[in-house]
Amino acid sequence: MASFFRNKVITEIGVTPVNALTTSGASRATLIGLSLANLTDGIVLINVQVEDDTETIGYYAKQLIIPPNSSLRVINGGEKLILSTSNTLWINANVADAVDAVISYVELI
Repeated sequence: MASFFRNKVITEIGVTPVNALTTSGASRATLIGLSLANLTDGIVLINVQVEDDTETIGYYAKQLIIPPNSSLRVINGGEKLILSTSNTLWINANVADAVDAVISYVELI
């Protein structure tokens, strides 16, 4: 089984949930970092959800507050989030085009 360290950058996340990361039927991912940056001059609320292989969606984080022009580390300090095969990570905010995301993960194929 091969392991690859990867980063993914997603810009201007807004009200519509964005597919931030999806694993295939042949891969898994261990998220080792998730940083969200508020691009606005106001408070932004963000949601992070995980969808499993049965299409069940649950909140990993709900309505987290990001102060104006600052960032939030949702996954850090040794914490990890495992995405098994055919899982998806969704991110959205309460304001249009409000958040940039940087995801660090290990892909296992």
